Parts: sequence; C-alpha cells; structure tokens
Amino acid sequence: MLDHVENHSLPRTAAFFDLDKTVIAKSSTLTFSKSFYQGGLINRRAVLRTAYTQFIFLAGGADHDQMERMREYLSALCKGWNQQQVKEIVAETLHDLIDPIIYDEAASLIEEHHLAGRDVVIVSTSGAEVVEPIGELLGADRVVATRMVVGDDGCFTGEIDYYAYGPTKAEAVRELAASEGYDLERCYAYSDSATDLPMLESVGHPYAVNPDRTLRREALTRDWPILDFHRRAPPRRGAGSLPPPPRPPPAGPAAVGAAAATAGLVWYASKRRALAT
Repeated sequence: MLDHVENHSLPRTAAFFDLDKTVIAKSSTLTFSKSFYQGGLINRRAVLRTAYTQFIFLAGGADHDQMERMREYLSALCKGWNQQQVKEIVAETLHDLIDPIIYDEAASLIEEHHLAGRDVVIVSTSGAEVVEPIGELLGADRVVATRMVVGDDGCFTGEIDYYAYGPTKAEAVRELAASEGYDLERCYAYSDSATDLPMLESVGHPYAVNPDRTLRREALTRDWPILDFHRRAPPRRGAGSLPPPPRPPPAGPAAVGAAAATAGLVWYASKRRALAT
C-alpha cells in the first residue's frame, strides 16, 4: 500500500492514526465497560447506557455535539475512580477485549510504516489509561490521548486536563513534528471521522478509513484515498499480541504526556456514573 522506504538523509516522518473505528472496530473506551462493571467501578445501568452509546457510535459515527455529550457523560461517570485500579483492569483484560477488534489492515499498515522507517503515533480522544496500553500492544512509538486530572488521593476528579479532540489533535501533531523533527508534508494520517479533518489536513498524505458520511464527501472532493478496513487481525504470537515493531519505540516526554490524555477521559466517564447511583 505504501510506495517507498524513507530516505534517512531527509527529515524524519511519521504516520498518525486515529484509534476508534480506524485501527480497532469499536470505541476503545466503551469496550471496557463490562470490565469496569466487574471491577465495581460502574453499575448495571451504566453498562447498559455505554452499550447503547457504543451502538450509536458504530451505527453512524458521532458529530461534534454527540462527542461533547459523550465527553461530559464519561467525565461524570469516571469521577472518583482510582487511576491505578483502572490501569490494572485494562491490563488484565486488554488482550481478551482488544485483540479481537483490531483491523488486520490497520495492523499490517502499522508494520509497513515501521518497515519504511516512519514512527507510528496513535492520536485518540479516549483516555490515556486505555490508549497507552493499546498503543503498546500495537507497537506504536508514541501516543496522544485525553488526560484526566488525578487528585492527591489517586482518583479522577472529573476534570479534563487535556482533551485530544478536533483541532487539538492537529495541534498535538504539529507540536510532535516540531519536537521530533517530522516533515509533515511527508507524513501520513488516518481517520474515520470528519472531526479529525484538522489532523488530516496537517499532513501531506491524508487517508480516510471507513469514513463517516461527511469525511467521505470531503475525501472525494479533495481526492484523498479512501480505505476500507473490515478484516479482524488473526491471532498473533504468544497471548495473541501483535508482533513487536521492527525497532524499539523511542520514548519521549511528548509521547507519555499526550498518551496519558486519552485514557483519562474514558475512565473518568465511567467513574462518576458508578458513584452517582
């Protein structure tokens, strides 16, 4: 699918991937609702509501207003959750829940980018506690995610420190390009949602993956490639994890800070709902 290997005498490049419905088939945040219920973080009513939200998300995508309502709901639900408990629940159920919903096409594309010498960056609106381990599973070099505020007691306060959404994603991409030396004109970006148009517009090689109606229209108008991901990745090595990237991922403060963002949002949401009932 990719046309060439990077010339390492040129500036570095990267491939930026949205996560939900681009690399995996569902919402990364909502996928863990049953695990949070079993861990005592949310009640049955919240599980049913997250299942309904997942259905709406999968059926037609989510526009700006729907994403804002989802953000408010999740932030309220997660308030009071213990961050460490959330991380432990995610770690325990990661392979069982995420491995079966990874798109095989996306996993192969990530490997292709690594083989071509590009960094792979996951840029997701979900919370860091969820996105960081998924990024590690996928072999991503960096993660940008929503970051929730954690109080002195180690629990989410219900406030969002950093929201990785819309224009904020594009800002994160530009900041990473500045700090890591990426040439954005030679970088790639992939997303399913029109809310990620700013991110797609920030690189020289944007791709629409399983696009919603608005993004499909924009992609056709701008002559952007449209990709259809539908195959689920086959079982991989060991416990079913994806193969490690061809080279060790570079660790940097930008990766850790951004990654923390996404996971927090997801967890916060579920927390507050659990306490409210």
